[in-house]
Amino acid sequence: MGQLQQFLPFLLMFVVIYFFMIRPQQKRAKNEREFESALKVGDKIITKSGIHGKISEIADSTVVIETMAGKLKMERSSISMELSATLNKKE
Repeated sequence: MGQLQQFLPFLLMFVVIYFFMIRPQQKRAKNEREFESALKVGDKIITKSGIHGKISEIADSTVVIETMAGKLKMERSSISMELSATLNKKE
């Protein structure tokens, strides 16, 4: 019983870290993967670097976006889920 009481604070600390840090991060990563897989041609997006554009082509891990300056090929992971959502809510 004494050993259990000795390890109880460490166990509780791990549980708190899991629920407040690890689990939300996993949920966010899952949401971003779902967002990336739901992208389609014609979607208006904003990249994490702030580039605005519209998707013109989609490949496995890349997208081609059409901007005012021309077309750019980028990784899907470079598209910001939050910024694109706010852009689409405004319209």
